[in-house]
Amino acid sequence: MVLLRLLGQHPQVKDIMAVSSSQPGTKVRDADPGLAPDIEDRMSSSRGKFETLAAAVRAAESGALDVVFSALPHLKSAEVCAPLLGKTVVIDLSADFRLHDPAAFLNAYGSAMPNPGLAGKAVYGLAEWHTEAIRKSDLIAVPGCYPTATLLPLLPLAQEGLLQGTVIVNAISGISGAGRKEKVDLLFVERAENANAYNPGTAHRHFPEIFQELTAAHKALSLLFTPHMAPLRRGMAVTTVVELAQEPATSRPGSIEEAFQRSYGNRPFICLLGSGIPQTRQVRGSNRCDIGWKVQGKHLMLFSAIDNLVKGASGQAVQDMNIRFGLPETAGLPLGAEL
Repeated sequence: MVLLRLLGQHPQVKDIMAVSSSQPGTKVRDADPGLAPDIEDRMSSSRGKFETLAAAVRAAESGALDVVFSALPHLKSAEVCAPLLGKTVVIDLSADFRLHDPAAFLNAYGSAMPNPGLAGKAVYGLAEWHTEAIRKSDLIAVPGCYPTATLLPLLPLAQEGLLQGTVIVNAISGISGAGRKEKVDLLFVERAENANAYNPGTAHRHFPEIFQELTAAHKALSLLFTPHMAPLRRGMAVTTVVELAQEPATSRPGSIEEAFQRSYGNRPFICLLGSGIPQTRQVRGSNRCDIGWKVQGKHLMLFSAIDNLVKGASGQAVQDMNIRFGLPETAGLPLGAEL
């Protein structure tokens, strides 16, 4: 629904076909009264109602849709999207096209990579990092929320050789990061006043995604990644500790800032805080990633925060669409946090 809300307020989006496998024929505002009242004016072809998946696939195959956002479950998305390639642009929010290595996919998701030939053709949609490739691609794999918040501070420094050794990541996510699954440990009474680590080290399914992109920037780095769930509805905060590749005297804070400025100085959704430490409430509802850092002896501490439902998912998908179609990168996307 976050994606539909963003598209419903996008100045260049004229007609939306929203799809639901559980509520076809239902008016979208009945399902989500938080949608803008004029959303139905942008859904003329479907009369403001959810369409079936089959109807959307037929429309895409006929060339009637400029872009398809696929928010289907892992393993299902590749099956549905494969016939659409070459007929429309596909922006996929599942994991089906993110990984290059079939063995890594099998280990992370417990199943063979669906359509591995397509995974090699997909562009990893980390918008600030693969901008030029996104402009030319008809298949864009939107990164996960943990990888987005983790990689954005790391990649400029890794690429410039400022880091060495093992990258140690501790990440905290709100409960919405787990989706809407009906699980006992996601119930309010289980999550309230309760925080814990889970799938630590190399066990989390987002580990191979982070490792793939990190080692593409600097092959010699290794990674330990530990996610935590906190009693927040939404939001993500990441703290990363890594050894500097040079002595602290020559790895002054300015050189780190200069590397960030080279990569992100003109990117509207990256907010560089210097020694400031970002908070989830500062980015809630926005498409920003706020980044801070601190040199501690031979080590560098990186801090980042995103809204996992916006920059960590739907917002980045819309940002990818803007880049792909030559629209203003900020179109339809909030820069400021919610009140």
